[in-house]
Amino acid sequence: MDLRSLAVFAAALAALAAGWWARSAEASIHTYDREPFREVGNAFLLSGGSEGIVADGADPAAPPSSFIKFVNVTFWRTPEAAESHTKMAHSTGLVQAILFEAADRDNIGGSAYGGQRSICCTPDLAKLEGCKQGEVIRRPSSDDPDWPYVLDTHFSANHLSVKLEDEPMRITKTGMYNLFFISCDPKLRGLTMSGKTIWKNPGGYLPGRMAPLMKFYVLMSLAYLLVMIVWFSQYIRFWRDILPIQNWITLVIALGLFEMTLWYFEYLNFNSSGVRPVGITTWVVTVGAIRKTVSRLLILSISMGYGVVRPTLGGLTSKVLLLGLTYFLASELLDIAENVGTINDISGKARLFLVIPDAFLDAFLILWIFTSLSRTLEKLQARRSSVKLDIYRKFTNALAVSVIASVAWIGYEVYFKATDPFSERWQSAWIITAFWDVLAFVLLLVICYLWAPSQSSQRYAYSGEAADDDDEESQSLTKGDGEVGMVKIDKDRTAGVSGAFSLEDEAEEDKRE
Repeated sequence: MDLRSLAVFAAALAALAAGWWARSAEASIHTYDREPFREVGNAFLLSGGSEGIVADGADPAAPPSSFIKFVNVTFWRTPEAAESHTKMAHSTGLVQAILFEAADRDNIGGSAYGGQRSICCTPDLAKLEGCKQGEVIRRPSSDDPDWPYVLDTHFSANHLSVKLEDEPMRITKTGMYNLFFISCDPKLRGLTMSGKTIWKNPGGYLPGRMAPLMKFYVLMSLAYLLVMIVWFSQYIRFWRDILPIQNWITLVIALGLFEMTLWYFEYLNFNSSGVRPVGITTWVVTVGAIRKTVSRLLILSISMGYGVVRPTLGGLTSKVLLLGLTYFLASELLDIAENVGTINDISGKARLFLVIPDAFLDAFLILWIFTSLSRTLEKLQARRSSVKLDIYRKFTNALAVSVIASVAWIGYEVYFKATDPFSERWQSAWIITAFWDVLAFVLLLVICYLWAPSQSSQRYAYSGEAADDDDEESQSLTKGDGEVGMVKIDKDRTAGVSGAFSLEDEAEEDKRE
């Protein structure tokens, strides 16, 4: 698959995912708009949310600081189900709200004689478990006999809807809480629900897994600000000798500071209001996708020797930009799927068709970067540029360490999620996200150290490459000459024959410098 095909593929993914984004939830205050129940075994079930909540440490007589509250939660049944009952009938349909801590998940449901597990009580289970037929099977928790918490709501007569009682449930134990709405009545097929539930921690509306990230983004913003101050002071001091690559480093630092600051304010707004607008989160995610794209293109350009060994990327510029555009689209789609509308604490549920392009492009970039680095090191060694060679070896070592760390962390992340399917370790899950930001920041520090602005930047950049500079300059000055025109025609002809990107193109470009 060539880069142009990848660009078309990523654009198609954007169109396919557009409708899904529009349906994403918009608030930490979980909102339900005629959400349909789905059939699971012998029950009709609707997930109300999953969040890590810290225990309420306030005085029991005081208003709760950690709670889950129902607000205007209304259940709607089909007209056919309502008409099957008379106006004088009572309790013509039961819907139950089940709230339980993840550690108590096995206290919901049961199985008869080792058969398939059922959520609702059956005649056999009624004999074995002592449950009431037509209701959810619930066994008291060993820590608190009142949990899992069950709230019953009955339809009356032939009414189409029934409203759940609005009441807050105080959370007295720190844990991952799950809310489900369940009906065991087969006549309630087609049941829907509207309304909202408010989930609150002592510190605000942020879900437990996200709360530590707000402090993390403050620290990262300060770290980027410090780097920006030091780098910009050097940039201003030696502005006459600035290299093009140093301009791109400045841009990456600015984007990093902007992104971390935006994430902090997005989380701050989320925590204080309980609302997470799609537009704001999409804007923050877009800035992050731009930062990641520019960072990767910066590393690729440095690996090719841009600004240090070669003045331009020449014919490879279009290929680098095309790869950057493709990567931006893939990263944008994946980050939106992971973040926009995310309120629950169940992490990492991005769709497979969004993860694969992003992972493939990262692998492709790593291959291209290290191939380019190898050629640049060979070139510097042949030219006996010992100072540049030392810098590039340090850069190569830093990249190798970051790749090894990335692979190791991916393995740990897979292990973490595989061994914690119910997000019971939610209090430490924020580290998974934070690691990648820290790794990118450390690698940026290495680049800043190796290519810091100095008084001799311009003179150092192409020292020992006088012959190459003369060739490049003569080509630019004689752009209309026959010889250069022949080179351009030969280049276009070669590109037309290949039709796809090949790492050999860089070698060809080196020959024409």
